[in-house]
Amino acid sequence: MNVNIGDYMNIESDIFKRSVVDFEKLEKYGFIKMNNIYYFEKTFLDNQFKAIITVNNDGSVNGRVIDLEFNEEYKNIRINMSGEFVGKVREEYKSILFDIKDNCFENRYFLSNQSNRIADYIKIKYGNSPEFLWDKLPGCGVFRCKSSNKWYGIIMNIDFSKIDNCSGEIEVLNVKLDQDEILELLKRKGFYKAYHMSKKDWISIVLNDTLNDDEILSLIDKSYNLVK
Repeated sequence: MNVNIGDYMNIESDIFKRSVVDFEKLEKYGFIKMNNIYYFEKTFLDNQFKAIITVNNDGSVNGRVIDLEFNEEYKNIRINMSGEFVGKVREEYKSILFDIKDNCFENRYFLSNQSNRIADYIKIKYGNSPEFLWDKLPGCGVFRCKSSNKWYGIIMNIDFSKIDNCSGEIEVLNVKLDQDEILELLKRKGFYKAYHMSKKDWISIVLNDTLNDDEILSLIDKSYNLVK
């Protein structure tokens, strides 16, 4: 058995990160609401373990697995531990979470609310849904002009440290603009030199509500017209 204590697994975050909860479906599924928190319990593996799942008012999901023989949390599933038994417990627990996701959550393209609002605007105005072209980059969505087949927008999730003196996961939008406008925008907060694109023709915009939607949408329109 191999153990890497430093590699902690946030199983719930990984499974539910691109989805949004439907609270009405939670109660139909069997969740019980108490003090604005939804609770669900289920035993598994021949009643050796119990999963306790909570969904908070903001839609975030947390969970614990209890070893019923010892009446304590079974934390081995959180560690990068290989072994037949712990692997079986982990997979059974994940199957419970995936079933909850399939029945009570709706999939979203991206992580942040602003990213999804931007994607909705693009779909309504230009009829484009994001294309996810790379299996290793599941959060990277490309928007392509139908008439020219050229990209005019890319939303991707990166570590903030890639573009600024910050850390943590963030989503950015790359758009194509005139070079003079890029130089002016780079003087302002929320705009950065293009990540993984030509810095002469593209610019990166953080999608964390630093900038309002209307300004970002106007830049998307300019990018679309350039590639059209």
